[in-house]
Amino acid sequence: MRNSVLNTKSYDFAIRIVKLSQLLQTEKKEYVLSRQLLRSGTAVGALIREPEFAQSRADFIHKMSISLKEANETIYWIDLLKDTDYISDSSHISLKNDCKELLRMLVSTVKTLKMDK
Repeated sequence: MRNSVLNTKSYDFAIRIVKLSQLLQTEKKEYVLSRQLLRSGTAVGALIREPEFAQSRADFIHKMSISLKEANETIYWIDLLKDTDYISDSSHISLKNDCKELLRMLVSTVKTLKMDK
């Protein structure tokens, strides 16, 4: 089922974000950007999982749409961390590709849900 793939991928992405945030705080002594990244990067998966018990179809679409916005914000923080030399090019590319994959899946899910009204 597509949604379970989305759940798994977003959860795995959240784990990567948590580990990166820990690394940034312990080794780089960077606290502000790492917290922003942690908040938005983990919100993606939490918001994807939350609609499993949505009260309505509109509620489900709303949660998925917010998750989409959080994923987009996460890309901003990933780019900023790279451009301020907190993460390597390879980490940047890998994280950004994973987040873009989530974005594509979320866009597809939201579009499908809106068309099936």
